[in-house]
Amino acid sequence: MSERGERLEAYRFHEREWESYEELYEAFEWEVPETFNMATYLCDRWAERGEGADDGGGNGRIAFYSENEAGERETYTFEELREAANGLADFLAARGVSRGDRVGVNVPQKPETVMAHLAAWKLGAVSVPLSTLFGPDALSYRLADSGALACVVDGSNVDALRDVGGDLDDLETVVTVDTAPENGEVGFEDAIDGEHAGDSDGPERDRETVATDAEEDAIVIYTSGTTGDPKGVRHAHRVLLGHLPLFLTTFCNMDIEESDVHWTPAEWAWIASLFDVVLPGLFYGKPVLAYSGGAFDAEAAFSLIERYELTNVFAPPTALRILMQADHSPYDLDSVRVLPSGGESLGDSIVTWAEEVFDGAAVQEGYGQTEANMIVGDCTALADFREGTIGLPGPGHEVAIVDRETTEPLEAGTVGEIAVRYAGDPVCFKQYWKKPGATAEKVRDGWLCTEDLGEMSEDGYVTFHGRADDVIISAGYRIGPEEIEDCLASHDAVADTAVIGVPDEERGKVPKAFCVLATGYEPSEELKGDLREHVRERLAQYEYPRGIEFLEELPTTVTGKVRRASLRDREGLTEGA
Repeated sequence: MSERGERLEAYRFHEREWESYEELYEAFEWEVPETFNMATYLCDRWAERGEGADDGGGNGRIAFYSENEAGERETYTFEELREAANGLADFLAARGVSRGDRVGVNVPQKPETVMAHLAAWKLGAVSVPLSTLFGPDALSYRLADSGALACVVDGSNVDALRDVGGDLDDLETVVTVDTAPENGEVGFEDAIDGEHAGDSDGPERDRETVATDAEEDAIVIYTSGTTGDPKGVRHAHRVLLGHLPLFLTTFCNMDIEESDVHWTPAEWAWIASLFDVVLPGLFYGKPVLAYSGGAFDAEAAFSLIERYELTNVFAPPTALRILMQADHSPYDLDSVRVLPSGGESLGDSIVTWAEEVFDGAAVQEGYGQTEANMIVGDCTALADFREGTIGLPGPGHEVAIVDRETTEPLEAGTVGEIAVRYAGDPVCFKQYWKKPGATAEKVRDGWLCTEDLGEMSEDGYVTFHGRADDVIISAGYRIGPEEIEDCLASHDAVADTAVIGVPDEERGKVPKAFCVLATGYEPSEELKGDLREHVRERLAQYEYPRGIEFLEELPTTVTGKVRRASLRDREGLTEGA
């Protein structure tokens, strides 16, 4: 493989004509080189020669438009992206980070986020994306569990890391973004400039990216489950290739143009934003907007679309519901060609509104999860949109509805568990980090079982019916109730607790906690506020329970396990809702 990577013709199927989606699906075959490193394909090849660029060179090809809350704007070319990633890789290497080591990335929507991932991959190291909404406990668990040697952290969440940094035995290097370093930390600019790399000759700007096997670990993304601690999902470098077919069908609707600019309001620690939008956009040499403007704001979003002439905007349903409440009339939104969504099911009202507001844009839905992302979606360029479904299996993905007990495929129209064939699909995770038992439960009889319920029509359209377990999907985030329960139980006032998801008009679902109080405490609104703040400060901000109800005792099974199903019944919800 050359330094700039092979062209990989399999992922250029948008360049030819297809008579039908079925023809494309049947014809597609995976192309996974034995040697493959994401940094080469996302950055180096464009910086080196600017494949497809009008000027034939990489110096002027834009990788990122960047804007912060103050309205300050910057532009980064692929060449500048590579320079920064090389500088950071030199610094990390001088600090002892090498092949297989883990590097935390706790930065919001900024070019530095991708620079940090690229730097890790250039060394053959493994990046660990971390939400800037994480509190000290959530951050500490993931860094400790992964054994991260280094962490790149933004000023917006650096205090959370500083609260627990002294307790993390493996964490030796902290690089701060947009905040002054303290106590042995190093500022991002100093790190990439080589001031602390330990090399008097300065950074190795021509650093060659390590040649990694496509099966080597590249990233560990933590996801919450229904039981136990959050699980680290191990993905190999090949996972990028696994995302490309549905990127072309659902996120681009079979059309890539020179003027394309991609954006999502979702934070980049989420697999659905990083691998659905940011990295595939860079793979095809298209610029991505990085907007670190704080909490999502409808007017700001409309303004960004107009100012940057955004063409492909991935907006989770929560964001679309917020946009629906705002006045879009002052803004020119005609640049938007494709409006994909995912993370939770789109309602008919959202689709109707979006089709009217973004006149002519294809409103499409994609489906996946951290372990196997982007496996089902719409492609209205080749297949009819069907209301109430989440689309068709993506090219290369063998998807079936299986019996939850036997994993046998079920007949069309029968509700069962959505599953994807595991072997040979590059989008599927390798295994859970240090949890072989959980991996064995997830991958059974050759199928990766999603734990989501659905059904498939005779002609392949998939309908989503909800979670088969207790995971709460809130604004696209998957929240494990036990992590919230453990946090609440650490409060002196809580003797026992259980958490479920309840409907919310804006976020789809939000956590609700049922608490049994310890002796000496009485129910009050003040105590509810204290408990919410207790969780908000320690876990992610999206995890705190919006609703809290005090009970004398929790419903349990004969073996003493909490029956969340009984709590859902109490709320008038169906099983799994």
